[in-house]
Amino acid sequence: MKPELVEKIKNNPEYIRLVKIRTSYALRLSVLMLLVYFTFILTIAFKPELLAKTLSEGSVITVGIPIGILVIIFAFVLTGLYTKRANSEFDDLTNKIKDSIREGK
Repeated sequence: MKPELVEKIKNNPEYIRLVKIRTSYALRLSVLMLLVYFTFILTIAFKPELLAKTLSEGSVITVGIPIGILVIIFAFVLTGLYTKRANSEFDDLTNKIKDSIREGK
């Protein structure tokens, strides 16, 4: 890619807006995932008896197993949320940027 084109894109107000919105959203989702994950890990480390309780009398499944599964599902949900927004709002902004560069604005 030509350096002039790169500079033109980097200075485009829509590109600056896209980068800001996308970075902010990704950061919020990342912090949320880290909070859930480290809460789970720190519970395992410092209060394992909370997760070691069985679900019911005579059960071999502990509370920690469904919670661990929920942590994994939560990661998939966050990925889905990001993908949905990326395929709509972020792609629309990207297309606006491409169109404005093609038009020479």
